Amino acid sequence: MDGFSMISIQLNGEPRNVAPGISIAQLVAEIGLDPAKVAVERNLEIVPRSTLADVAVQADDQLEIVHFVGGGAEEDSWSVAGRTFRSRLIVGTGKYKDFAQNAAALEASGAEIITVAVRRVNVSDPKAPMLTDFIDPKKYTYLPNTAGCFTADDAIRTLRLAREAGGWDLVKLEVLGEARTLYPDMRETLKATEVLVKEGFKPMVYCVDDPIAAKQLEDAGAVAIMPLGAPIGSGLGIQNRVTIRLIIEGANVPVLVDAGVGTASDAAVAMELGCEGVLMNTAIAEAKDPVMMARAMKLAVESGRLAYRAGRMGRRMYADPSSPLAGLI
Repeated sequence: MDGFSMISIQLNGEPRNVAPGISIAQLVAEIGLDPAKVAVERNLEIVPRSTLADVAVQADDQLEIVHFVGGGAEEDSWSVAGRTFRSRLIVGTGKYKDFAQNAAALEASGAEIITVAVRRVNVSDPKAPMLTDFIDPKKYTYLPNTAGCFTADDAIRTLRLAREAGGWDLVKLEVLGEARTLYPDMRETLKATEVLVKEGFKPMVYCVDDPIAAKQLEDAGAVAIMPLGAPIGSGLGIQNRVTIRLIIEGANVPVLVDAGVGTASDAAVAMELGCEGVLMNTAIAEAKDPVMMARAMKLAVESGRLAYRAGRMGRRMYADPSSPLAGLI
């Protein structure tokens, strides 16, 4: 069958072309696996094994095929730009008392990705402690961040310097509109995204909680969409669950809530909505005990993810007794 009649899907995070009308069971067999020995998730929903032969693969489906391997706990990883991570919590590196506290909180959080700002070297004290002295870039994935940039040109320039300094191409892009709200300027953000993608960057992009804007960023080449839950540093929690959910439903790249988380329950809400992860800084750094809060956030993200995968009960307008009323004495 020629390539023009094939349909495109995502299989375990990678693009793949398959024949139209192929069933999931046929696809599993085609790649050399036994359908009776795997579990399949289609567009974030589990496909019962008994129905694999009856469910046809559709264009743009996102399929995850898993099986059991020896040792360890259940793996529930996620991927962005071809890189796979276990922790769904991303943490920042600002506002801490010192680098040592930052490192301790990072360890407690279990995070594998940390955002780092690009700032001028202190030429008056070149031997002053640096973040890399406390947080090893070989152990953690550094995510250079354009925090504080108010134009596309400034953000692009910042990330070019970051790539020169450390070779990073996976980056976090934010272009702010003004200082009072720190809301993103979406026109400048989209402009920067387009330029960075052409230059080989893989931008994870901070944006407003707008499904249309999110789709425009994805079409421009963003590898992850990062809508705000509330203004940066506000700690107000997710203010609009409806639009976050709409962004998730319409996206073919990971969606992570970025900004506004104040406490552990906010992180759990983000995960229960179906986000791939949560990014936070102030909620941990400004807690009375940052290390303890980091641990709380780790558990909240894990709990929220489990709740999402389990599938919550339906909402009802009226009470429904847990125990049957028939046969009461």
